[in-house]
Amino acid sequence: MAEKILVVDDEISLQETVSYSLTKEGYQVEVAGDGDAGLELARTLKPDLIILDVMLPGLDGFEVCRILRQETNTPVLMLTARDDEIDRVVGLEVGADDYLPKPFSMRELIARVKALLRRVRLIREEVGTSATEGGQPQVMAFGNLTIDTGRREVLLDGQVIALKPKEYELLSFMGTNKGRVLSRELILERVWGWGFVGDSRTVDVHVRWLREKIESVPDKPQRIITVRGAGYRFEG
Repeated sequence: MAEKILVVDDEISLQETVSYSLTKEGYQVEVAGDGDAGLELARTLKPDLIILDVMLPGLDGFEVCRILRQETNTPVLMLTARDDEIDRVVGLEVGADDYLPKPFSMRELIARVKALLRRVRLIREEVGTSATEGGQPQVMAFGNLTIDTGRREVLLDGQVIALKPKEYELLSFMGTNKGRVLSRELILERVWGWGFVGDSRTVDVHVRWLREKIESVPDKPQRIITVRGAGYRFEG
């Protein structure tokens, strides 16, 4: 079946252009013209990817993304009206997977869409190859924290904790490299290696989210340690 893409943007001309281009690529496309309608369609349509403009009537793109992140892990590509660092940082804070400043070429948009969807497929198909022994999934245990690469689950005190796909991939990568200092650039390459064009702040945001979920005192981390000027070290 064709992968479903939801486009949420109030510019009719952009809706039509993006829909036409994506449909030619074989995708099933639905559109919404405001934040409230986009949120409702996202819930009912359950798309494979959402293209979400920041400036929308009603709920803005940031708020829509924030709400969606509480309900789904569907990848979100945010469109910003300008190449503004504040927009990019806020987008990452609320859980966007990538961003694209306007104006943009259809070729670039399609490349981003394909990259995000390819990453989703790889996540679904992945069986923890980099963290297996003898073809069997490996369970990594660090005190009361367990990373099960076969089930793609993380348990804290025996209870499964909810992680976004990128949070899981980041924690799994750190776990397999316990004790090693990992630069932000290396983390971006290995975890966002499908061609992510964002900056290293992406890593910092996801590390903060992870600390809030696995550290007893997030402001005084004992597992994910910041190595000033170098990156992060996972101590388990």
